[in-house]
Amino acid sequence: MEELYAKYLKHPKICTDTRNIAPGCIFICLKGERFDGNQFALQALEKGAAYVVTEDQSLSANPNCIVVDDCLKTLQDLAKYHREHLTIPIIGVTGTNGKTTTKELIAEVLSAKYTITYTQGNLNNHIGVPLTLLSIKPEDQLAVVEMGANHPGEIEFLCNIAQPTFGIITNVGKAHIEGFGSVEEIIHTKKALYRAVIQNNGTLFVNVNDKILRDGLEYDKVVFYAEGGEDNIVSMSPYLQINVAGHVIDTHLTGSYNIFNFLAAAAIGHFFEVSDEQIARSLSEYMPTNHRSQINTIGSNTIISDYYNANPTSMEAAIRNLAKLTHPRKRAILGDMRELGPISRDEHRHIIDLCAEFELDVIFVGPEFSALEPEHCFGNVEALNEYLRENPITDSMILVKGSNGIHLDKLTSILQ
Repeated sequence: MEELYAKYLKHPKICTDTRNIAPGCIFICLKGERFDGNQFALQALEKGAAYVVTEDQSLSANPNCIVVDDCLKTLQDLAKYHREHLTIPIIGVTGTNGKTTTKELIAEVLSAKYTITYTQGNLNNHIGVPLTLLSIKPEDQLAVVEMGANHPGEIEFLCNIAQPTFGIITNVGKAHIEGFGSVEEIIHTKKALYRAVIQNNGTLFVNVNDKILRDGLEYDKVVFYAEGGEDNIVSMSPYLQINVAGHVIDTHLTGSYNIFNFLAAAAIGHFFEVSDEQIARSLSEYMPTNHRSQINTIGSNTIISDYYNANPTSMEAAIRNLAKLTHPRKRAILGDMRELGPISRDEHRHIIDLCAEFELDVIFVGPEFSALEPEHCFGNVEALNEYLRENPITDSMILVKGSNGIHLDKLTSILQ
């Protein structure tokens, strides 16, 4: 590892996709179900990579090829080795909902004072976390690393690589039950971040309103945040206007549930001595991406785009938020929630009942909802598009939410 690390220090850009080769990078040949990076080793060199890490034994004589037994493990080991040579604070972020938004808000706030690196997009898995760590530059003063999981033990595995010295869990809810088996296992897996930070004698940031996150937490280096909870919301019209440390802030996010993401970022900013004025400015300037609580005006409709993903916790929060908003014609287009295993039918039934409770005008999409035969339902987006072309929705506020696999991004009759 020392030899590879020495090469990395001279060529600190790691690439795993030949379509995005950076001159002088180290290309690591990863494999997936439908691709094998080893097949593109020589192509990577031709495109300008300085070295290639490959499992192809036939390239062992090439001075620019480093042959290993397992490229993925090598990537992870290199990232861990690099982490062990870093002395900067590493802030780990995980949770069922809001982790990407919270990570980006934290990064926005800390960037007002520090040079930082943070997870790009949602590259938060066994590949993304190592790549984030390896993107940390010598001049960086802080790093914010998002960690995701859909199976037991994954957060512990990622923490072993990232070794966070600070940690925040946004919340724990029902997601990926199919992979975890139970909510109790989700809680145990997520709280591996707490255990890792405690082992490193670091500091935890904990939502004071969240009983699940507070239960069993016996540790003295804890910053509790979000005192007052949703009382910090000044208005929703539909963008959130919030009160943080005496500053009334106009944000670019909708959803009352986002108040906790804002307050988390503010608490971490305060801890790292970012001024109240800088925190307020950063929170007001943050613009959401990737269809997370975004609002767009398309034709005569106001679209709340929140269809990056969905699970029972986030779906209920979005529905309750829509019910609170003031608009003469509120609608919702809700897609199936995936990976719920044996609880899927009950959770989809609960969402249908919740919409009825709030008397919302809803169109459901997907086989899970269809099996329950609600009044307005379509088996897929294509069928809904065809219906809406003949029966367009106008002058409405429309919440669009569902799991990626339902492809609500292809709802062209509404979104384009």
